[in-house]
Amino acid sequence: MDNKRNNINKKVISFIPDGEFYYKKGLQAMQRDKFHDAHKYFGRAVELSPNDPMILMHYGVLVMEEGRFEEAYELLTAAHGLSPEEEEIIFYLAEVHAHLGLLRDAKIYAEKYIALAPDGPLADESMEIIDFAEQEEAYFDDEEMPDSEVYFLQEKARRLMEAGSFEEAVEILESIIVDYPEFWAAYNNLALAYFYIGKIAPAKELLDEVLQKNKGNLHALCNLAVFYYYEKDKEKLDSLLELLLKIKPYQFEHRYKLGATFALVGKHEEAYNWLRSLQKRGFEGDAGYYFWLSHSAYFSGHEEMAKQAYAKLVELDPSKAGFEPWKDVQSSVRPSSYEQDREFLLSKIANKYRSERLLGFYLLGKSAHKQEIISHPTYIDISKLSVYEQLFLAHSLQYDFSTGSGFDDAFLRALETTDRLYEEYQPLDKEGTHLFQMWFTLCEMALVKKYPFRNPSALAAATDYMFQSSRYPGVTKTALAEKYGISVPTLTKYVNELIEFLPHFNS
Repeated sequence: MDNKRNNINKKVISFIPDGEFYYKKGLQAMQRDKFHDAHKYFGRAVELSPNDPMILMHYGVLVMEEGRFEEAYELLTAAHGLSPEEEEIIFYLAEVHAHLGLLRDAKIYAEKYIALAPDGPLADESMEIIDFAEQEEAYFDDEEMPDSEVYFLQEKARRLMEAGSFEEAVEILESIIVDYPEFWAAYNNLALAYFYIGKIAPAKELLDEVLQKNKGNLHALCNLAVFYYYEKDKEKLDSLLELLLKIKPYQFEHRYKLGATFALVGKHEEAYNWLRSLQKRGFEGDAGYYFWLSHSAYFSGHEEMAKQAYAKLVELDPSKAGFEPWKDVQSSVRPSSYEQDREFLLSKIANKYRSERLLGFYLLGKSAHKQEIISHPTYIDISKLSVYEQLFLAHSLQYDFSTGSGFDDAFLRALETTDRLYEEYQPLDKEGTHLFQMWFTLCEMALVKKYPFRNPSALAAATDYMFQSSRYPGVTKTALAEKYGISVPTLTKYVNELIEFLPHFNS
């Protein structure tokens, strides 16, 4: 009986999956293009057999094919440490270094593969990596080519910053600049990390140090422009942008940085020119590249290119679906209209007159800049807004106002009047903005005085008539009444009511 039980136990034990079992399952899943399953199996295989170089290698290859090159680097480096002469691992190390832009190391590993397996199955691909590295090396100085260790540390810090873990990133970057005092990329990233955790002075000091020791460092100049933009220091930003507009970089990395910076600060035409120039030269960017290309294309009037770029962005990062800058913008609104003029909107939102701010908050809901402006840390301080400003902002954010209270009903009719005027004047040109400035002057005073706004169509017609008759001879009440579907007496009635809210009638 005991022998029978022992035999059963041995059979059960033999069926307990080990790392090799999950490794084979992972390979099968990869062959069937079931990458999600492969990920699961290889992950389990690594947990059970963390010192198996082939498991680490194949998991690294899978991760690399997904574009997660830093993680692939970690896995392949670990595999190489366990089996330093394995030819296949050496080739994939060459490939991952090439993906990371570490061309010097990519070439070294590719040459090592050729030396070990001159007729191996990956020899041709190794030669392609060598040829590519040699072509690219012609455009870089030796000091611009970081070694693998420091590059990997910086990429780890960058990933932490993208995840919002700025304090951890700061620790890594501070250690890098101690060990590599002339690795300026780490200084620039550390400056950004400092800035985002509120250490403004140290951030600027770091950039000053970079610019003193490495004059004309483009990344430092661009980061400084970003700081001025977030601080709303228009004078310094404009001065620095004058300089950046004169710079004509050749390297892809510098074109990308310059284009992304221009896009962030609102120089969309310039941003589009640089980012599009990369694409024309065969540049295959990351999600960030397609985000900025799409936005700069849209805001500079290249709508078809904007849609193509955003489709590529969603392909790389599906979470961005539904956040297109044009998603909530009416089809009649064009990038050249005032609704899409970011500086115009910001000037209204920050205006000293409340009626102008009301206009800004209303138009924000019509603008592709809405998400950018409301997410900016300093543009809108809700605690300082009046009730009316908060209501118009809430409307732009598509808040569903409940009906029932007299105040809300009156406000909803004021909104309906505003929307009726917008239907007539969209997309806004200069004249349209002047009409809306007049309307919000009237609307603000009417809200303060608890005016009921009983007939939105008549109020829109009255506003339009008051505006046009003050500018153009021959404007008739009959024409405006017909346009808005009301009678002339009704138009006259509401003109007389609105006149009471003009500023010069106040006592």
